[in-house]
This record gives sequence, structure tokens and C-alpha cells, in this order.
Amino acid sequence: MGGSFLQAIRGPVLLVTLGLLMAADQLDRMSFSRTWPVLLILFGLFKLAEHLGPKDAGPPDLNQHDQGARNQ
Repeated sequence: MGGSFLQAIRGPVLLVTLGLLMAADQLDRMSFSRTWPVLLILFGLFKLAEHLGPKDAGPPDLNQHDQGARNQ
């Protein structure tokens, strides 16, 4: 799982979780005031997974090629 995949699904997963927590609050199953920390925990887990996961190769550094041509 690359960091970009985790970044892509982080928002939707947090929104779905928020919706589920609010629905549970409306159905008097759980109070949202007691369950909102779940959102912080999920966000933290996603950030941790992004940090620990494989790094995506960024765009090539074009300046490095130009400096080699100047040194010759």
C-alpha cells in the first residue's frame, strides 16, 4: 500500500466513519460526544501508515541533469 493510496482513501473513510457515528447518535445507540475521538484515532492511524509505508518515487529532479551539463 503506497502513501498515495492511503491519502486517497483517508478522506472518504473519515467521512463514512463520521456519518456512522452521527447515525448511531441519532438512533440513540451511542452519544457522538463520547465517540468522536474515533475520528482522531483513524486519522492518526492513516498518518502513521503513510509514514511507515513505502515511499512513492517523486518526479525526477531535472536540476540535477542541468548541473552535470554545466560542469563539463
